[in-house]
Amino acid sequence: MSESEQEIALPTTPKQLFDCFRELGIETRTIEHAPVFTVEEAKSVRDDLPGGHSKNLFLRNKKGQMWLVTCFEDRKIDLKALGAALGAGRVSFGSPDRLRTHLGVEPGAVTPFAVINDRDSNVTFVLDQGMLEADPLNFHPLVNRMTTAIAPQDLIKFLEAQNHAPAFLDLDALESAAQES
Repeated sequence: MSESEQEIALPTTPKQLFDCFRELGIETRTIEHAPVFTVEEAKSVRDDLPGGHSKNLFLRNKKGQMWLVTCFEDRKIDLKALGAALGAGRVSFGSPDRLRTHLGVEPGAVTPFAVINDRDSNVTFVLDQGMLEADPLNFHPLVNRMTTAIAPQDLIKFLEAQNHAPAFLDLDALESAAQES
């Protein structure tokens, strides 16, 4: 399947996402690059793209509750501690099928922007509050062959417009507590 055929199959295309940004008065900057699937691959293609770069964890618990947690790309995450902090109990990564069903993206393209496809608000969005200090923030625009820079306050504006106001989590404090125990 070609890239354009894959985009047609997406519930929301990057163009539709960019149209949404324009409608909300949000300015972004997008660069195209080779498709990337890991943080290490993303580091190799971003050249001089300034700001905070992320990793995005699509998680679920045994009850079927789901979270999308966005944090800095190099952050070490203890899933047991994260699950406790979320009040979720034990969490694990959601399957690719669950990811497609609820956020409409493929593995490697997980992004906060995917909440645009979660119209029933089944996924709780959680943002590492430390990310608010980076400007801009960089995420895939629903596909992993582009990166879009957005101001932190505009990310929040977008999330709120999608009925996914972020829950904020202090992952620095969580990481410190995990190291002390």
